[in-house]
Order: sequence, then structure tokens, then C-alpha cells
Amino acid sequence: MSTIRVDRVKIGVYSLAGLLVSLAAIIETSRLNSISSSSSGQAYELDAIAAVIIGGTRMTGGRGKIIGTLFGVLILGILNNMMNLMNVSPHLQGFVKGLIIIVAVVFQKRE
Repeated sequence: MSTIRVDRVKIGVYSLAGLLVSLAAIIETSRLNSISSSSSGQAYELDAIAAVIIGGTRMTGGRGKIIGTLFGVLILGILNNMMNLMNVSPHLQGFVKGLIIIVAVVFQKRE
């Protein structure tokens, strides 16, 4: 009724999502030299949550800024790279990320 062509918007959004997923799959395949549906992307949700929390978004809700999340991704990427170069166990890496989330939440509670 408001002259928004819903069908075209849906097709455009789904096409863009498919394009971005295919690009992400190509990048993930090149990182791993193969693709396995059983283990690909495992524990990425912890990285995403940690990056957002490190970037300053509150766990209790509220507003966050994109620039803060970008800095959180940068810090987390550097931390992941450092732990990989130091041959830290993947299980310990998850523990360190969880500990960082807890520390960030504690600092946010103090404010």
C-alpha cells in the first residue's frame, strides 16, 4: 500500500545474503584448505559475542557503537593470533576468551 515493492526487496535481500555467504565460504575454505561441514565455524559465536562485549556493548542491553565493535574484533583478532603463535591449546583459548568476556562484563557493571 505504501508503494514499497516487497517482492523486489525480498529478492534483493536474499540475493545479497547468498552472495555474502558464498564469499564467506570461499574465505573459510581458503583458510582451512578444505571444508568440513561438521567442524567449520565451530565456536565462532563465542568470538562474535566476545568482540561485541570488548567493543563496549552491554550484555544487559542498551546501545553499542559499530566502531567499538570493530575495535573489539581487532583486539580479539590480535589476541587469537598471539595465542596461535604461542601454540596455546584451543581449549585454553576458549577459556581465555570466556575470561575476557567475564572481565568486560564486570567492568561494565561497575559503571
